[in-house]
This record gives sequence, structure tokens and C-alpha cells, in this order.
Amino acid sequence: MKKKLVVLTGAGISAESGIKTFRDSDGLWENHNVNDVATPEGWHKNPALVLDFYNQRRKQLKEVQPNLGHIILAELENEFDVFIITQNVDDLHERAGSTNVLHLHGELLKVRSTKNPEYILDWHNDLNFGDFDENKNQLRPHIVWFGEEVPALEEALTLTQSADYFAVIGTSLQVYPAAGLIDFTTRETPIFYIDPKPIKIPNLRNPLEVIPMRATEGVAFMKEKLLNQMQ
Repeated sequence: MKKKLVVLTGAGISAESGIKTFRDSDGLWENHNVNDVATPEGWHKNPALVLDFYNQRRKQLKEVQPNLGHIILAELENEFDVFIITQNVDDLHERAGSTNVLHLHGELLKVRSTKNPEYILDWHNDLNFGDFDENKNQLRPHIVWFGEEVPALEEALTLTQSADYFAVIGTSLQVYPAAGLIDFTTRETPIFYIDPKPIKIPNLRNPLEVIPMRATEGVAFMKEKLLNQMQ
């Protein structure tokens, strides 16, 4: 039986494919204040701006490709049961070949009803005013904005608790509740922490391997470590 590898990925892995993140630029995301484009208040204040912002992000996503970090994580499914919990809203993990991907913060290529959060559609083109659900309610980006609940959190916690190995890749460990997942690993679960600027993780009792590299380099390094442990 394969060991279970649960991986938490953040903006760092997507950044290497050319997707910018607001945490790289003093709270601005593609020159927009995150409060204007990633909060319920921003949506109510200026929905046209929000729709345009995510339409541009959707177009940008078509222009980028998975990088080596994404690809190696997909290849690890040959040796492990790999489950990816990602804070990213892009589809680069899926395009690289990963088959078990849980999106904590929503998905850029989906939209949902403003009135019924269970009404979710795949959406690859622009989203405009007048794009409605079956009851004539406006559709919105299927993104978990700041201040909103994280529907996938319970499933993420269950996955984390069942991990034989846990990896943290390209995340600042500053955005909660995602950053708190590491506390739900069992004490004996080895943790790999891949980030070019790793922070100190307080009160961690697990075996920890810090890999101070970018995702593309660090995931390859982690793969070698994991395969050596299997021998």
C-alpha cells in the first residue's frame, strides 16, 4: 500500500510559472488593492471592477504553463498517494497531471451564484453582468474572498490528519486557516518545508526538514529524500 503524501502549496509555486501574487508587492495584486478585488465589500462596492479583474486573471492563466514543481508533484503519484491542498486558484496542478487537488480558496475557472453557493459552473471565458444562474441571480467568481468561510477546510483537515508525509511548498504560512493545517498533522509525521525564505515554525513537534529553495528546485530535492526513505 502506498504511503500518503499530503502537500500544501501556496503562491510561490505558481509564481515560478509567471503568476504574480499580491504578497510580492506591498498588498497590491496586479496593481489593485486586495480589498477592492478580493473581499465581499469590494464586490458590493464595485462589481464591475471585480468582474474585470478576474476576467484578466482568467486570460493570464491561459498564457502560463505548469512548472517543474507542479510536474514532479504529479509524477510522485507513481510512488505515493498524493493529495494536494492548494491555496492557489489556478489549475496548474491539474494541468501537470495531479489527480487529487483540493482548492482551499476557490478556482479561477469556476463561477458560482451570488445567492446559492452550491450552484457552481465551469467557466473559461469572461464573466459579465447578465450571466445568471437558473433563477436569474448574478454569477460571481468562485473565489473565497477575505472574510468569507473556507468550505473545503474540513476536508483539508481530514487529509492532513491522515498524512504519512506532509509538505509545505511556496507558502508564507501567514494566511489562516490554511497556515494552521500543519498543526493537525500527527506528531510522528515528517514535514518537508520548501521555501526560499522559510520562517521559523513555533511549537512544531514533528520531524522537520527545511529546504530553503524555490519550488522547482525544492520539490526535486524532496522527491529524492522521499525515495531514499522508501529504500
